[in-house]
Amino acid sequence: MKLYTFEAGGRTGLGAERQGQLVDLPAAHRVMLEARGKPGRPLPSQMLDFLRGGELAAQAARDVLAFMAKRPAVPVGERLAYAFEEVKLLAPIRRPGKILCSGINYRSHKEENPNATIPSEPFFFSKLPSCVIGPDEPIIKPSQTSQLDYEVEFAVVIGRAMKNTPESEVMDSIAGYTILHDVSARDVQFKDSQITLGKNFDTFCPLGPCIVTREELPDPPHVKLRSFVNGQRMQDGSTADWVFPLPKLLSFLSSVMTLEPGDVVSTGTPAGVGVFRKPQVFLKPGDVVRLEIEGIGVLENPVK
Repeated sequence: MKLYTFEAGGRTGLGAERQGQLVDLPAAHRVMLEARGKPGRPLPSQMLDFLRGGELAAQAARDVLAFMAKRPAVPVGERLAYAFEEVKLLAPIRRPGKILCSGINYRSHKEENPNATIPSEPFFFSKLPSCVIGPDEPIIKPSQTSQLDYEVEFAVVIGRAMKNTPESEVMDSIAGYTILHDVSARDVQFKDSQITLGKNFDTFCPLGPCIVTREELPDPPHVKLRSFVNGQRMQDGSTADWVFPLPKLLSFLSSVMTLEPGDVVSTGTPAGVGVFRKPQVFLKPGDVVRLEIEGIGVLENPVK
């Protein structure tokens, strides 16, 4: 499934894509239960609550899509599906509990930055929930930086709690995958190693456009990802270039902290970021950044 958070008619909803349309999962689930004459727990309308529902919620959503495939009669006044042009897509998880980003996890970093040191263990920093925005929302260039940079990142959404999880069990704890844009103010980040400040200005974490569930993307170590600025390709890599694979990354993290449903863990960025290009390329107001990850989709945001 491809799961979305959307806004329509002044309300926020939880949807899933089916044949080019966006099915309102809670509304369609309610109609399905009524049609079957069976009681059941309603599907939540918020993505975090849905993820916390685990496999029961996921199976209910799959049942809804199978039900919609039969083109049921819709009660008068009930709206069960939308064209994507009718809705505003939001960040799939608008306020994740934790956002943890892996640094220096592509071997190609060494090619563009000879001074880079490949870590012996996974390296992580945090982005804060307050800097999350969704598709098409503007990235705001702060006055404190003249080195606004882009990074396309393949991100994991946690589906069930993980604590001291062995590598062999990690993949079963993943709900799905999304695109994370690790926007960075390099001159702030590199001054006195202020990585937290340089990564966490408001709007510095575009996320989306959806969460692709794990069964839809069965081979995450072989996924292509690219970034474009004003149509010019800047990054073109593959997760096959990872230093540490997903089982290692998540098992390592879970040995330090409990990962919870809805937490987001990104896996680093390939070569091509602006700070290491010659000449350097930094984002400015009026630019449009487009991120593409195979099997997930496109995340695009203007800069203001």
